[in-house]
Amino acid sequence: MSRKRSEKAGKRQTARQKTEHLRTINGKFSANAGGFGFVTPDDHSCKDVFIPPKHVNGALHGDKVKVEIINENRDERGPVGRIMEIEERERRFVTGSIISERMLKPLDSHFIADIKLSGSLKGAKRGDWVKVRLLDNGSKHTEALRGSVEEVYGKAGEIDSDLHAVASEFQLCPPYTEADNEAAEKIKPLEIERRDLTKLFCVTIDPHDAKDFDDAISIGKGEKKGELKLGVHISDVAAWIRAGSKFDKEAYKRCFSSYLPGMFLPMLPKKLTAQISLKANRDSNAHSVIFTIRESDGKILKSERFHSVIHVKYRMNFDQVQAFMADPESAPKEWKTNVKRNLAKLIDITRKMRRRRRETEEYLAIETSEIRVLCDEATKQITGIERKVQREADQLVEECMLAANSAVANELIERKIPGIFRVHPEPDPEKMDEFSFFMEKSFHIRTGDLMNRTNCCRFLEKLPDDHRKPVIVSNFLRSLPRASYLEENALHYGLGKYRYAHFTSPIRRYPDLVVHRQLWAADTNKTLKSKKTMAAIASECSIREERNDEAYFEANDRLKIHYLRMQGIDGEQVATYEGVISKVSSNGLLCDITDLGIYGFVPSKYLSMELNYNRKSRKLKASRGHTEYKIGNFIYLALDSLDMVHGRAVFRPVV
Repeated sequence: MSRKRSEKAGKRQTARQKTEHLRTINGKFSANAGGFGFVTPDDHSCKDVFIPPKHVNGALHGDKVKVEIINENRDERGPVGRIMEIEERERRFVTGSIISERMLKPLDSHFIADIKLSGSLKGAKRGDWVKVRLLDNGSKHTEALRGSVEEVYGKAGEIDSDLHAVASEFQLCPPYTEADNEAAEKIKPLEIERRDLTKLFCVTIDPHDAKDFDDAISIGKGEKKGELKLGVHISDVAAWIRAGSKFDKEAYKRCFSSYLPGMFLPMLPKKLTAQISLKANRDSNAHSVIFTIRESDGKILKSERFHSVIHVKYRMNFDQVQAFMADPESAPKEWKTNVKRNLAKLIDITRKMRRRRRETEEYLAIETSEIRVLCDEATKQITGIERKVQREADQLVEECMLAANSAVANELIERKIPGIFRVHPEPDPEKMDEFSFFMEKSFHIRTGDLMNRTNCCRFLEKLPDDHRKPVIVSNFLRSLPRASYLEENALHYGLGKYRYAHFTSPIRRYPDLVVHRQLWAADTNKTLKSKKTMAAIASECSIREERNDEAYFEANDRLKIHYLRMQGIDGEQVATYEGVISKVSSNGLLCDITDLGIYGFVPSKYLSMELNYNRKSRKLKASRGHTEYKIGNFIYLALDSLDMVHGRAVFRPVV
């Protein structure tokens, strides 16, 4: 063998040996619209692995994959890898819009490539939303994705079709049939010993458009001077929904009620919900937690839980209570003197409870606002948009529910009853450091050590109350992990609680219903479900909750695009929108359109000058002059174009 051939063979052998020693990990793939992605290791043995576009190898967002690490330390940002095998597909179905005779553009922007359609289109035409079944075998492949049409939802860009497409994409269950509602209405509740609380001053406080009423509040004198009795009464859903019954299985499929604008998909049939809701002027079965509270400072002295019968005297809404807080003379005429007196007492004691909780638990006081689209469920017509901000009336109810949830969690632990707990882990120190770096570079604000809870609370209290605040809050929240459900009790970081469960919304949340049933079994000396069963339910509920949230945000944002289209792009009078720059790249600006609560993209070509992007400072700066675009800057924008399939808006600056 010649020397040159020998050297080549040696190099090939060395390369093969290196390949044989490359580390592999298993994990979940998260795709990015830019074509690349990251794999989070199952065993958390290293940082997320960066997957360049050429090494994605057909993996889809959410797939379980096997990855070969090809670079252990990518400029200290973490390892780089290539996907070797798709071990399990996250999904078998995809929803999208037909863009040509045989091509589908997925609704989900995580899909980098379009899908080739095979077989009958079932009458679907170009521009229609359809649900397709993926035809690949779930393993590594090199050809384009293929799919066959399963369902047709109608034309993309029509509100009803768009909502059905969103519900399909996020695997929301369809509404109950009329036959289901009729069957559910005939269910008779189980009997259990109940205390008669019908003489208590008891009210519900809900949004004016509430779909169900699963909680009520009572207030009255305590047994001793200087004490009050605060009651939190929850619809006793466990009396109607037995474990393993048809509607228990249906509720578990859903795990939550879905409140999309213009589409309500309840966890339980509407006729059953109407029957078990705590409506005014009738007796209702409830599951009650009664607190003895020191009137001077709001300290909870003791609590007791039991099954009851209550009678809601008044149905109040948040607007009425908020107005009463500002001006007691604004009370509706039907509110008698004792109603106003008791409501004032309730307001006073919950204020003291909140103040005390702030001092003892150091919860994160994060002020957020949400702009939601108002869409008529029957006509599917958009009637406007509204900004939803948490007000003191909301906090009143929240304080009562937090107390009940905490008391129930404490009882589950003390009595060793297997349950489902609501947990929120501490943030990752690295993510907090990244946020602190972002704050200093973008806003010249030093955060201090955010892993110190007191410092973190102080930082949130002192946020600038101007156009920068929504951008800061949004980035802070993205730095935190998601709250979830677990069978083991653990810290709820956001609330500052070490024992917490969900108990107060069993009509619309399955974890609450499960907790109710475990307590019912304990109260009646029946067999409890095991911790293993709780773990399986908690895991499924966490997955479903995330999908539910994503579906809501997707639907709400899409209907905002419809709202923009209603305002029009053409015409002499061009609407001007206020934006705050939230992200800067060489391609352009991502702006928070503050009046609409959506993000709009401004391509760099519309910035009308030669710009240089500085990655470190995250700025676009003109090569001549002093013009620069950076995070937190205010900018006036006009709508340029809309993408009704992906639900995106492109804007241009107003000069």
